[in-house]
Amino acid sequence: MIQGRVVKLDRGYPLVALPDGRRLRCEHATALVKTQDQRAVIGDIVEVEIPADHTMGIIEAIEPRQREFVRKDPTERAQAQVLAANFDRVIVAQPLAEVNLRRLERELVLAHQTGAAVTVVLTKTDLAEDEAQIEAVREKVRALVGDSVETLLVTSADPQSVEAVRALIPPQTMAVLMGRSGVGKSSLVNLLVGEDVQETNAVREGDGKGRHTTVSREIISIPGGGFIVDMPGVRGLGLWEAESGLEAAFSDITELANQCRFRDCRHQDEPGCAVQAALQEGSLAQARFDSYQALKAEAETLERRREEARWMAGERKSEGGRGAKAKRGRAKSGSSRSSKKSRS
Repeated sequence: MIQGRVVKLDRGYPLVALPDGRRLRCEHATALVKTQDQRAVIGDIVEVEIPADHTMGIIEAIEPRQREFVRKDPTERAQAQVLAANFDRVIVAQPLAEVNLRRLERELVLAHQTGAAVTVVLTKTDLAEDEAQIEAVREKVRALVGDSVETLLVTSADPQSVEAVRALIPPQTMAVLMGRSGVGKSSLVNLLVGEDVQETNAVREGDGKGRHTTVSREIISIPGGGFIVDMPGVRGLGLWEAESGLEAAFSDITELANQCRFRDCRHQDEPGCAVQAALQEGSLAQARFDSYQALKAEAETLERRREEARWMAGERKSEGGRGAKAKRGRAKSGSSRSSKKSRS
């Protein structure tokens, strides 16, 4: 058994880097899938068996993960989908000329939920109208992310801005780069590496939009630094077990809520509500509070659905047990009647 690391995921099988430098395509052991229903993701440390008569390696076990990037599976009602594992930092990329603050809030919740360090990088600054727009957007983002999250501007025209991002990923560390399609993630990776390792498409003049070309997740080595994973543009950002992520992404509201008179304050019309007081005096923006409430309600709704799914699964399991007992009872009863009939 050899231990390796999953370094690439695409439409085929996981590519695992082995200690001797080889990279081996692998499939999952049947027992692993059946007993744990678990699949290896980018960054996973795995135990691999290499049969002599097999063209691929077999992943027999997945080591416990230090950290996971998890979202709600967009194809399931209440299932988690792990996108990456065992990383140290999440870099959230947004294009400066068209920052989507509502999406950024959601991205920050998911990023903080991992427990990793979080940084926001504003790309495509060359498309800004002027310095005034750059500063205005940067201040809006800073106000949203808070003092605990660094916000960087990056452009190919300024090598120092690229070096500032590279400094976030020192040797022996790994960063996950997230953002919607077309925000310039692949271009940023190419700048960090110093060559075109990620394919990029031309963008339209004026709006900087183009089709994102990354379709696989791959760990890419940064010269003089660590590693980065350019995740394909993630459209669905469903929250999953996001309580701590919400608290971190909206730390200002969390701090206010701790000052409310009642611990179970709903921040509506309760007396002594510090959140409502901040809204009335203008120190807390109504739009930010509304976004927080919407995301919190989404997380709570998902948690109820998960509880319902667990309850239904328990009921089905219980019914299966009762059904088996009933069948055994009917079989025993039939056997007893047959025995009586034969004696008569």
